[in-house]
Parts: sequence; C-alpha cells; structure tokens
Amino acid sequence: MHINLSGSIALVTGSSGGIGRAVALMLARSGAKVALNYLNSKEAAEEAVAEIRGFGGEAHAFRADVTHVEQAEALVSEVEKAFGGPVTILVNNAGHLVQRLSNAEMTEELYNKVMDVNMKSTVFVSKAVIQGMKAAGTGRIINMTSVAAHNGGGPGASIYAASKAAVLNYTKGLAKELASSGIHVNAVSPGFIGQTAFHATFTPDDARKATIQGIPLGREGTPDDVAGTVLFLVSELSSYITGETIEINGGMFMR
Repeated sequence: MHINLSGSIALVTGSSGGIGRAVALMLARSGAKVALNYLNSKEAAEEAVAEIRGFGGEAHAFRADVTHVEQAEALVSEVEKAFGGPVTILVNNAGHLVQRLSNAEMTEELYNKVMDVNMKSTVFVSKAVIQGMKAAGTGRIINMTSVAAHNGGGPGASIYAASKAAVLNYTKGLAKELASSGIHVNAVSPGFIGQTAFHATFTPDDARKATIQGIPLGREGTPDDVAGTVLFLVSELSSYITGETIEINGGMFMR
C-alpha cells in the first residue's frame, strides 16, 4: 500500500541533519508539504530543502530555538502562513544530550538545557499546533523519546534519560487529551542509530562496536529506520494507534 500524505502540512523540529532530516525527506517523498526547523545549521537545512524540491516536493526551512516558547509559537505561525494552512503532522525531533556529566557534577544550567531541549520543546511546539489540528479535525503528533528512557542511558546521561522518560509519559497523557478531537499522539524510541551527530559526538568507536555486538539484528540503526516508523504512525495505517511508543532498536531492548 502506497502511503499518500498529499494535503498534509508537516513540521519536523531539529531537522537539518540525522534522524530529523531523514524524517523530513521521507514525509516529503510521500506527498506532505514539509517545514524543516533548524537552529544553527542553516546551510544543511537549505540543502535538505533543495533536495526535496529537486524531486518535486514542497519544503521551506525555518530557524527557531524551540526551547523558547515565543519562538516555538512564532515558528508554527510562520509555517502555517508559508503553506496556507494548519500543521497536521508534527514530529518533535529536536533533542540533545548536550553533555555527559555525572550527577555529582551536575549544574542547574546543564539540567535546564537538557530538560528544555527534550521536554519543554515537545510540550510547547505541541501546544502551538493543537488549535490548528482541532480546526482541521485531524492531526498526528510524533514525539522522539529514546531507549535511554527505559534503561537510564549511558554514563553521564541520567538527566537526558529522565527527560526522555518524561516525553514518553507526556505522549500518553496528551494522547488521552486529544483523542476526541481526531488527533493521534505517539512516540518513537530509537536505540543505537548511526549516521547521526549524536553518536559521532558522544560515543567512542570502541563503545560503538561493543554496543553493536549486543544488538540481536547485528547492526546499528539508520535514520531511515526511524523515518519509516514515523511514516507509518502519521499514515492511515496507524488509524487505531494512539498513546503508544514504538521501539526502534534492533532488539537491544524488548518490552
């Protein structure tokens, strides 16, 4: 069955590279008009937009720091103005470990940064699209959690893990709140996904190899592995699924 998202307007936060970029490209290839959000990587975001336009899709890039409520609200307004309608697909992909640090060394500044980029951004970008989705009578919100939400994360990542656990449970609460409005809310939970700045920055090569050895499918995941699951969740194939989290980890963690 071909998934056709024509008529949908999708916003993917943090989509200049890695998982977010793969999601944006896959949604665009399925017919959605796509808004790519970036903070610092303007050139990369514009390259992704050019690629989408190259295969006949419609896309624009928007700069916003979604950890700030006013910028999150302005972002959604700008997207709706640019595409001439409400956002009907939101993928809250913006997120970051920021820095590995033990709790003995944790600072309030780092705590706030991690919670803001992972949890606060999810809450307030979601809030900004809800009115438009209700008016449209339909909507799909996909939140990005992590296998760390289940296992506490690696060294120095406990606050990151806690923020992703908060996203997982927020997804359930928001799904209950919005179900009667025809809006589905689900989460995806990536495990070890290669080809991303996250592991290039935070995971040494020996740790990467050791992790892969413990994955039943015998390989690291790819951004497209995550994007394919997002595509399923925003399509009519998932019409009876809400409040769920889908694990994408090759079997390294099974619920």
